[in-house]
Amino acid sequence: MGYLVAAYLIFWSVIFFYILYLARRQRAIEERMDRLQARLNPDLWEEHDEL
Repeated sequence: MGYLVAAYLIFWSVIFFYILYLARRQRAIEERMDRLQARLNPDLWEEHDEL
């Protein structure tokens, strides 16, 4: 029974850290997209700086 609890603990730990990893990558991609949009449209850059 202890092995089953350990397996569940390991499984959910891996899932939790994978979700954190994906969230971090998502944030980085969104930041890169914002910078690209700002480079393509300077007006957007000025509005973005004011926020």
